[in-house]
Amino acid sequence: MEEKLKALLALDETIRHRREHPQEGSYTCYLFDKGIDKILKKCGEENAEMIIAAKNNDPDEIANEVSDLLFHILVMMQERGVSLEAVLDILASRSMKTGNLKTFHQVDHNS
Repeated sequence: MEEKLKALLALDETIRHRREHPQEGSYTCYLFDKGIDKILKKCGEENAEMIIAAKNNDPDEIANEVSDLLFHILVMMQERGVSLEAVLDILASRSMKTGNLKTFHQVDHNS
C-alpha cells in the first residue's frame, strides 16, 4: 500500500511540475492553460461518470472513473494552491475520530 501512496504523491508532483514547466502536448498543461472553469467542468463530468459507474455496480469501471476524477481533482487543487499533503493531514486527523456522526435537524413540512 505504501508504494501506491507514493504513486499518488508522484502524480501530484508531476501535475505540479507540469504547471510550473509547461510541456507542449500535455493534457495537464492544456487544462492549466484553459483555466479553472475548464478544470471544474472536467471535475463535474468525471464525477457524473463515477456516479454512473457506481450505479452500474462494475468495480473496474468504478475504479477507472474514480481515477479520472481524482486526477482532475488534483489538477484543481494545484490550480487553487491546495496541497495533497493538507488533504491527507485532514483525512489522517479524521481517521482518529469516532462518533463523528453529525446530527441533522429535522424539518416539519406540515407546519
